[in-house]
Amino acid sequence: MTTGPRAAERVVVYSKPGCHLCEDAVALVAQVCDETGTPWREVDISGDAELMQTYGEQIPVTFVDGRQHDFWRVDPARLRRALDA
Repeated sequence: MTTGPRAAERVVVYSKPGCHLCEDAVALVAQVCDETGTPWREVDISGDAELMQTYGEQIPVTFVDGRQHDFWRVDPARLRRALDA
């Protein structure tokens, strides 16, 4: 499993199945990224013990340009600002 952003993706959301905060975050990230034309992807951490250890208590965790941006909740205005930077 790839743990960081690939060259084409500016936004990565770490999540796991059954997480309602993850579902909300993914929906917001998808909306903002669709509006801005920003490539993004979701990474399911449930199959990776190292990612579960690192992010399991903070999911969803959002990265922008390879750096942690948010956890638990996504603020759409803050995400747009980060993407404009």
